[in-house]
Amino acid sequence: MAAIQHDSTGRVNQKRRTRTAIVHAASELMLTGREVTMPEIARAALVSEATAYRYFPDLASLLREAMADHLPDPAEALASVAGSTDPVERVAAATEYLLRLVLARQGAVRAMIAATITRPGGPVSRPGLRSGLIDHALAPLRDTADPAALAQLKLSLAVVVSAEALFSLTDLCGLQPEAAIASAVHTATTLTRAAVQESTAGAPSTRHGRRDRRPR
Repeated sequence: MAAIQHDSTGRVNQKRRTRTAIVHAASELMLTGREVTMPEIARAALVSEATAYRYFPDLASLLREAMADHLPDPAEALASVAGSTDPVERVAAATEYLLRLVLARQGAVRAMIAATITRPGGPVSRPGLRSGLIDHALAPLRDTADPAALAQLKLSLAVVVSAEALFSLTDLCGLQPEAAIASAVHTATTLTRAAVQESTAGAPSTRHGRRDRRPR
């Protein structure tokens, strides 16, 4: 009986080591920025491709787990603007941070996008750093902005602060990466500035402690 239990424990430990090796290989290849494939990951992990697929049903699920190990907390990512209450400055930092991260891992990110597009509405999901960064960047507006307007701003920024926007600028518009990032930052900050100004203009002003009743 003891021998059987020992054998069972050994198999469990071996499976854990194999899974860890596959995820580690995916993580290492992801950091190169080049295209990442399941055969390449299997070779790096010293396992067969069939073995890799036994642990992960597809490349997207493997990359999702590998990416999750490398995603920072939004507060950590935006540490450079931690003392700022200016949503425009914070959104600029969030946009640049995310897009530089995408560039550094673009092979894996492109694979994740492809999996999402080919299986819309399916179980494939992508790491949610984008939403977290946008929420954290707009934190100064949480108690002052109109909730509906703030929600719309977040949706608008999700279009711009994204890998899809970056690849559209580089692949379709022919921009170099630095120019593409600068363009996305410009668009994101323009959207944010306009929303802040609209919110400020819509707030009731006071004069001598009374509401300004001038027609608008």
